Amino acid sequence: MRITADREICMSAGMCVMTAGEFFDQDEGGVVVLACAAVPDDEQARVRLAVGLCPSGAIQVLPR
Repeated sequence: MRITADREICMSAGMCVMTAGEFFDQDEGGVVVLACAAVPDDEQARVRLAVGLCPSGAIQVLPR
């Protein structure tokens, strides 16, 4: 699974970082930064949770 983040619509809520900090980070302004775009099978459930918790919908799962 791969993920992407739209920094233009990010609200800087930080839910992604709190849920799956190995894959998401925030810059100095709090805007999402991908730490790792490729998600191993054993981490997919947690990353999908982070995607679902994003209030702005800035994080997306990419089709294979």
